[in-house]
Amino acid sequence: MSEHQQLEQRDGLPEALRVLYEVFPRESWQTHENFEGLVRFWLERHVLFRNFMKTLQQDAESMLAKSIDETVYRHRLSQLGNAFITQLHGHHHVEDHHYFPELRKIDDRISRGFDILDADHHELDGMIEQFGTSANAVLKSDGPPALHDTTGRFVDLLDRFDHFLNRHLVDEEELIVPVLLKNGTERFG
Repeated sequence: MSEHQQLEQRDGLPEALRVLYEVFPRESWQTHENFEGLVRFWLERHVLFRNFMKTLQQDAESMLAKSIDETVYRHRLSQLGNAFITQLHGHHHVEDHHYFPELRKIDDRISRGFDILDADHHELDGMIEQFGTSANAVLKSDGPPALHDTTGRFVDLLDRFDHFLNRHLVDEEELIVPVLLKNGTERFG
């Protein structure tokens, strides 16, 4: 894959893959007859991931600012972190094994986009692994200085992960939603 397509390097999908997005821009999605059901549900999952990330970042920043109780922070990190990783893994699994293979068949013009999204999932798997390692370091840290240090490193990781995740989600939405709006979602029922 060329460098401009790698998740960390790109600032959007290549123009050749945006052919359907040009016909179905984001601002038209919610009023389209094929929006309700699967498209709405799928986009709501993406909102859930963004909200998880935002809450994890806010909690970690609060811990660094000492405006959240250490026990409350650890509990929230354990619960939210586990839910975030579990939900994200499950979402990617369903996409890789169910949605992407079917969507790939619909329009050859954007088939290469699914290779990019699949590669993103592998890159994000590495970020998820780093997330788990860093979150566990926070949870196992002993005493305020260690908790502050591990939380600071976790904040740095969350900032990188947030950038990667958001880039992937936006690109995925701009590739897939137009396909579903144009062709309907019956094959996924």
